Amino acid sequence: MRRALAGALAAVTMAALVVVAHTTGAGHSAAAAETYSWGNAEIAGGGFVPGIVFNQSEPNLIYARTDIGGAYRWNQQTGRWIPLLDHVGLDNWGLNGVASLATDAVDPNRVYVAAGMYTNSWDPNNGAILRSSDRGATWQTSPLPFKVGGNMPGRGMGERLAIDPNRNSALYFGAPSGKGLWRSTDFGATWGQVTSFPNPGNYVQDPNDPNGYLNDNQGVLWVTFDPRTGSAGSATQTIYVGVADKENNVYRSTNGGTTWERVAGQPTGFLPHKGVLQGDTLYLATSDTGGPYDGAKGDVWKLNTATGAWTRISPVPSTSADNTFGYSGLTVDRKKPGTLMVATQIAWWPDVVFFRSTDYGATWTRIWDWTSYPDRSFRYKMDISASPWLDLGATPAPPETSPKLGWMTESMEIDPFNSDRMMYGTGATIYGTTDLTAWDRGTQFTIRPMAAGLEETAVTDLISPPSGAPLISALGDIGGFRHDRLDRVPARMFTQPYFTTTRSLDYAELTPATMVRTGDFDKAGRPNDNRVAFSTDGGANWFQGQEPGGVTGGGTVAAAADGSRFVWSPNGTGVHHATGFGNSWTASTGIPAGAVVESDRVNPMKFYGFSAGKFYVSTNGGAAFTATAATGLPESARFKAVPGKEGDVWLAGTGGLWHSTDSGASFTKVSGVAGSLNIGFGKAAQGRTYPALYLIGETGGVKGVFRSDDTGASWVRINDDRHQYGNIGDAITGDPRVYGRVYLGTNGRGVVIGEMTGTPPTTTTTTTTTTTTTTTTTTTSSQPGTGCSVKYTVPNQWQGGFQGGVEITNTGSAAITGWTLKWTFANGQVITQLWNGKHTQTGAAVTVTDQGYNAEIKPKATVGFGFTASWTGTNAKPVAFTLNDRPCAVP
Repeated sequence: MRRALAGALAAVTMAALVVVAHTTGAGHSAAAAETYSWGNAEIAGGGFVPGIVFNQSEPNLIYARTDIGGAYRWNQQTGRWIPLLDHVGLDNWGLNGVASLATDAVDPNRVYVAAGMYTNSWDPNNGAILRSSDRGATWQTSPLPFKVGGNMPGRGMGERLAIDPNRNSALYFGAPSGKGLWRSTDFGATWGQVTSFPNPGNYVQDPNDPNGYLNDNQGVLWVTFDPRTGSAGSATQTIYVGVADKENNVYRSTNGGTTWERVAGQPTGFLPHKGVLQGDTLYLATSDTGGPYDGAKGDVWKLNTATGAWTRISPVPSTSADNTFGYSGLTVDRKKPGTLMVATQIAWWPDVVFFRSTDYGATWTRIWDWTSYPDRSFRYKMDISASPWLDLGATPAPPETSPKLGWMTESMEIDPFNSDRMMYGTGATIYGTTDLTAWDRGTQFTIRPMAAGLEETAVTDLISPPSGAPLISALGDIGGFRHDRLDRVPARMFTQPYFTTTRSLDYAELTPATMVRTGDFDKAGRPNDNRVAFSTDGGANWFQGQEPGGVTGGGTVAAAADGSRFVWSPNGTGVHHATGFGNSWTASTGIPAGAVVESDRVNPMKFYGFSAGKFYVSTNGGAAFTATAATGLPESARFKAVPGKEGDVWLAGTGGLWHSTDSGASFTKVSGVAGSLNIGFGKAAQGRTYPALYLIGETGGVKGVFRSDDTGASWVRINDDRHQYGNIGDAITGDPRVYGRVYLGTNGRGVVIGEMTGTPPTTTTTTTTTTTTTTTTTTTSSQPGTGCSVKYTVPNQWQGGFQGGVEITNTGSAAITGWTLKWTFANGQVITQLWNGKHTQTGAAVTVTDQGYNAEIKPKATVGFGFTASWTGTNAKPVAFTLNDRPCAVP
């Protein structure tokens, strides 16, 4: 594609492989579509971040890779991460697993991703190299002839993908599964194996794992160039490569990759998690396993590349009885040669340890030290006010603290342009500091979450009740949240009890403050806790119930319409029912163990179940179920009952979508839907009485997210090819209070919110179908004793668009009941989406009214709403606001 390379680089022996490049966004279009804007319910983090990559030539150009949630780019102006792989769809969901990422120092607009989720059968597709020439705004895909494991063991080692810092058309990729070292000479468009590279790796975590997960060869781990051995436009000659082989772990080429040799004198017995070159020094962080969850021994080494001398510089050497961990998270200060840091791999108790040296590893200091057990001294302090839930609801006894400094810290990076900034990944977030060098001055520095915009939770269930908080989420690894505001990180996760993963949620339709959740945790470590919990205040507080014998996991749970009773289908035992809040459970009859259970949303005595193609119904509060005569249903399915309509059930599964209006006695297959993963309900369209339906499925030959306002007679696609979110389907619900709003659960991209960007249509049926436009007027009035202030913020901004937030505070002495806020934009900004309010915009003039549930603003209280908007040129903040036609103070 580009001119051939001359000299030694062109002479590298390669097994030829030509791959076809595909451009993202070339998908189908639904016959009917509607414009939506998409964003996230704010959680900030929630998953493992194995890689943080700073560009080496442009300040503030930073990328983060996740194991299941794609890749992100840092926005310095807003202090938020921008998601880059939301175009990945259901058919290639594995590309959201990012095994490695490289940013080009020669042309900073170029960025590359090695993508693929699993190397075993869990991911049906091969991996790919994704390449972008606009910093991840758009991508092209170069398929690989093997799988890539972004969520496999060893995923924190690396980086496997590297760009020649002198000749940026050349890239190398260290492959897993014994596939060796690969190279591209045309900016990642085509790839071939470097057959002269001698060692594809041999380390597997567990050769006897029957699932093919732990017994994969972790392969070639990282590639590091010595930029001094090349010049602009000519290939770098000296290249170091790390390999998952405890006896032969570092290789070098001195002729641009033509030939390779094992580096003489290298340390053995451990795996090289990281290899970082600075000047004449190659630093190595090693551990006895590939991680990221384990590691019990290891060392830190340095190689003098000029003399060939290796020196062990471990803060705590592997020969010491105090060494109960390996090392990873290796980083150097590019502005201060000889300054480096490393993290323990892995020290769960009492916490991770970071070590810092300013003399090339001759001596080290610790980020915390023991004083008199169990007390510790700290060189840092934690400020988690941006993500308060990171304390995990824990109050541990010393020497542990909450929040923890971290865990699984495979990636720790000092900013190459700013010695004071450092970021590091953990199993739950990105932390960082902007005053790191205080460490060297003997004063404390502050560590804060730096994960705004990075949403990596795996969502298992969602509910949006008709009153109270607009959203309650069930999440993997961090339990779940009550989202009082969609644009603000929740203060705390579910506790009492804490579930590692919440599996199922429900609320009582007629008394929605009554809720139930079930989930998983290590029962052996917490024998007095149970896997079911209840709330009577809309999820703000919880208390646990009892559980029947034999329970091994959360399963599914359903609340009666009036909250008087519950039906639970846990893992490990059969379906049970209880009156009251689970103080005593009785086995249900007539329904198999493992069945999915739901409740009728009108009749408190009616519950439903589904298992292996059969539908079940109970009319006595879950005590006894009977299989209905319904036939033709799929083998597995998700189903839900419609609020306000007894016996009305929708069932989603392979091969179609089914609807029943007689409590499952019979089902009608919905015409035009070829397959479905899940179904949800939201507020009915204006002029309609039946709830809007939200479908993850396929209709009109297109897979996507759809809405129907006419009981499934017709569907409009509401997502687009840029917003597909990979592996979705476990959770979807509309909002019963906001027409057009949908909440979508993803497996690694958090809770996604879709909002209509235009005025919703109103359909009136006469002898013909006519579309009319209805204008709704909200009347508000000025009230005595009221005053107001307005805070306008821009938490996130990108080229052509931004996210805004508005907070209205009642500074008066009387409550405000019903509000209308007005302002005028100065630079032609246009709102495209707004939540927690209703808006209109005429030219530059914007009017936002309350949503009903947030109509009252008590004295000294604050309500808020958020929005996304477009801008060009300048994005000045408004300077004047009126609330109910009275001017407000603007701080």
